[in-house]
Amino acid sequence: MSVAGTQSLASTARADGVRYLLATFTTLTGKPCSKLVPVSAADELEGEGCGFAGYAAGGLGQVPADPDVVAVPDRSSYTPLPFVRPGLAMVHCDPHVEGVPYAFAPRVLLRRQIAAAADLGLSLSVGAEVEYFLVKRGLDGRLVTADASDDADQPCYDTRGVTRMYDHLAAVSDVMESLGWGPYASDHEDGNGQFEQNFHYADALTTADRVTTLRYVIQMLAEQRGMIATYMPKPFTDRTGSGMHLHLSLWGEDGPRFPADEDPRGLGLSRTGYGFTAGLLAHAPAMQAVIAPTVNSYKRTGATSTASGATWAPRAATYGGNDRTHLVRVPDPHRVELRAGDGAASSHLATAVALGAGLDGVRRDLDPGAPGERPADAPLLPRTLLDAVHAFEADDVVTGVLDAVDPGAGVSRYYAELKREEFYSWHARVTDWEVDRYLTAV
Repeated sequence: MSVAGTQSLASTARADGVRYLLATFTTLTGKPCSKLVPVSAADELEGEGCGFAGYAAGGLGQVPADPDVVAVPDRSSYTPLPFVRPGLAMVHCDPHVEGVPYAFAPRVLLRRQIAAAADLGLSLSVGAEVEYFLVKRGLDGRLVTADASDDADQPCYDTRGVTRMYDHLAAVSDVMESLGWGPYASDHEDGNGQFEQNFHYADALTTADRVTTLRYVIQMLAEQRGMIATYMPKPFTDRTGSGMHLHLSLWGEDGPRFPADEDPRGLGLSRTGYGFTAGLLAHAPAMQAVIAPTVNSYKRTGATSTASGATWAPRAATYGGNDRTHLVRVPDPHRVELRAGDGAASSHLATAVALGAGLDGVRRDLDPGAPGERPADAPLLPRTLLDAVHAFEADDVVTGVLDAVDPGAGVSRYYAELKREEFYSWHARVTDWEVDRYLTAV
């Protein structure tokens, strides 16, 4: 749902019975930040934006002395959310500082890549798979599956597991239906307590906004039922992790640009489609720092075993047809699926780097090689967040996506340091694994 024509944000909100607006943006770490704005102040919000102390929000490249980050609402993203709270709506915002789009804001960075695609006569459509676990805290404080009966060795698609979570899954699906997003499936995923809910693809910015909104909605509706919805990539050692797979397709004035009438490689892809795929593969190690952005992310991509016997996470930069072991799957000639991202990723930043990497492949007419094979020089994905940071820093294309709005602002340098410190902070903690392994080792 969006604000139509020249109708103001305030008038649309009042017509929907909305009393308060969540003026929302995300940080480089994907954290959603909002202020609750009464509709009586919506004209001021739309005209002047809403100020935030960027340093307090975190992950925005600011220090306490810096000027406010001003969130300027995008009326087209207006979304009523009465199912979360009566009279509530959300509007996504583009952060500005001193009147200029802010170089550290993921939504602003995504807009820049969309503009780069437009310069080539192209636009990106995106579909996103939102995976998550429904959990609770046990009596000992540890995480347990919210549904105690969800304990099968292979729970994926289990009819009974879906039915026991019917109220939650149906409520989320009803939200998407009411908003016109075109939900088409909710399913039990491979891990106990793990679910996925899907909606129809849209343009890149719209889908990125919707992922942020949906994550919020899922968490709020789960909380209403006494559960925690987590997008943590790997909350359980012995279960599959949660991904955020992106389905990507390029379009031009004449229609979709990925399909080809003839393709000797058998996937039905055009030269543009193969170039885009090759760009994703070439920059895959560097992209991991953005699309798999936490210490925990590498427990998912590096998993050696799970209760179900599969990890569903790629380990090398390869591609193929309808084969879920590859980094890039080509389910049909109209789209490619990037499978390495996870639930911790910023939807805006992940989409931006995927588009930037793919466009580099198109511009340079890169060739991904034969599908379904792992060339000797196919790069392995990083094994830790620190490895990913090193790959990120060495890749001018991926760092260039983060630096595209203001090359002098040092966004990529700031992001790399943010993630490096995250790794070192984790590394400084003494874990149960270390105690078990080393307490009496010598």
